[in-house]
Amino acid sequence: MRVIILGGSNGFISSHLNEKLCGSFDIISLSLRDPKWRQFDFNVDCIINLVGKAHDHKGEATEEDYYYANLQLAKEVFEAFVLSEAKLLIHISSLAALEEFESDKALSEKDECNPISWYGKSKRAAEQWLLKQELPPDKKLIILRPPMVHGPGDKGNLGLLYKFISKGIPYPLAAFNNQRSFISIGNFCYFIEQIVEHNHKLATGIYHISDDEPISTTEIINVIKNVTGKNTMNFSIPKFLIKGIAKIGDVIPIPLNTRRLKKMTSNLLISNKHIKNTLTISNLPLTAKKGLEITIRSFGEKK
Repeated sequence: MRVIILGGSNGFISSHLNEKLCGSFDIISLSLRDPKWRQFDFNVDCIINLVGKAHDHKGEATEEDYYYANLQLAKEVFEAFVLSEAKLLIHISSLAALEEFESDKALSEKDECNPISWYGKSKRAAEQWLLKQELPPDKKLIILRPPMVHGPGDKGNLGLLYKFISKGIPYPLAAFNNQRSFISIGNFCYFIEQIVEHNHKLATGIYHISDDEPISTTEIINVIKNVTGKNTMNFSIPKFLIKGIAKIGDVIPIPLNTRRLKKMTSNLLISNKHIKNTLTISNLPLTAKKGLEITIRSFGEKK
């Protein structure tokens, strides 16, 4: 089976996916940064669309940048899919299209969407547009919503937390013992592999993928301490004081504001039961804790 991965071969997710799938499928990598991609002959069985914009570390991205990367390019990829010989399009969306900040219950595919940021709104807009399109009867569209994906090469918030703890700096938000759903890159790639191999079991639509167990911030800190050997004390600043500082950050440009605090300290849970039941998956290759340990160890190996 020939599979094309849109997103290049050097990105965090795409590089792992290339490595995972190359033993089972004939893999082709293509970057949409090359304007000639539209001339590519999509003579493949499956297209995996990883293209999108999530992070804006420099704070320079505009709303138009998000909608171009997350919506316009999704439209162009879909149009190429319809005209191609490919039978399956896997489009990677995001939990942010559904909820970005808080949910005490494990969200399912049927829950009402509440995107807030340009990122979340543009991802949701792509989902809505894709699902409105008429598919040829022999083609199938699978939209996946993962929470935060982590693993070796990850440049997200886990790396920042690792730097704090590994340097012996107390974590200042230990008073907030929140739980969040994540997905390790190992489990992410496993889901993709299972979907490609057994897509006859799936109907066109949206599916949630995640690790089986949520992880609390306390558990993450403990894993970092165990891996690094640092017995850093947690620093539980009273919640009312932290919230007061965050409100100041809403007015004055300091690193913490109420939106960022909510994202760092609230519960955000997602259910993967629908896709696991549909694909008859009992257990994922990695527990949430094991996947986290692999990620944390990789941070130390980069030194």
